[in-house]
Amino acid sequence: MAFGRSSSGGASRRQPPVEPVTLKILVAGGFGVGKTTLVGAVSEIRPLRTEEVLSEAGRPVDDLHGVETKSTTTVAMDFGRITLREDLVLYLFGTPGQDRFWFLWDELAQGALGAVVLADTRRLEDSFAAIDYFERRGIPFTVAVNCFEGARSYPPESVRGALDLDPEVELLMCDARDRESVKNVLVAVVEHAMELAAGPAALTN
Repeated sequence: MAFGRSSSGGASRRQPPVEPVTLKILVAGGFGVGKTTLVGAVSEIRPLRTEEVLSEAGRPVDDLHGVETKSTTTVAMDFGRITLREDLVLYLFGTPGQDRFWFLWDELAQGALGAVVLADTRRLEDSFAAIDYFERRGIPFTVAVNCFEGARSYPPESVRGALDLDPEVELLMCDARDRESVKNVLVAVVEHAMELAAGPAALTN
């Protein structure tokens, strides 16, 4: 678009500020894996949290194995926002991790560009449900292994094999408490989703 001069011979008109592109990213994974922490670590606004105290009534249905010290749970979602670039803003939606709140996932997934599946090597089996969910719905995702303090570390290749990930699914090690670590994961999710959205034609250019 050309910008002409005003009739008075003044300088060219300034281009109006460009509205940033906003993208929706889900943060999913098992109960107690660190989703709320991840959203909170990177959000530039005060995160919206829907945490409730775990009750005695929920103990028969809540699996606390490996997270016995956890006292709260997300019952709807976590929400945060991060500006990756001047023209790119991510809205982060953390999903509830317990099976009894899975009915919320379909609503949260609407319009999502991609997802982060947060995993804990101490409870890898808790990641399968989220991985299956995004695979069935064709939502691009990246697996981020949350490196908990004191947890045994494994080579990424071993974790990938245990999760039976497809070759195109990226797996990263991260610290859900660290802003830069989380940003790296989010960038990987966006790049992966954009590549898939561009399709095979982009690979031949």
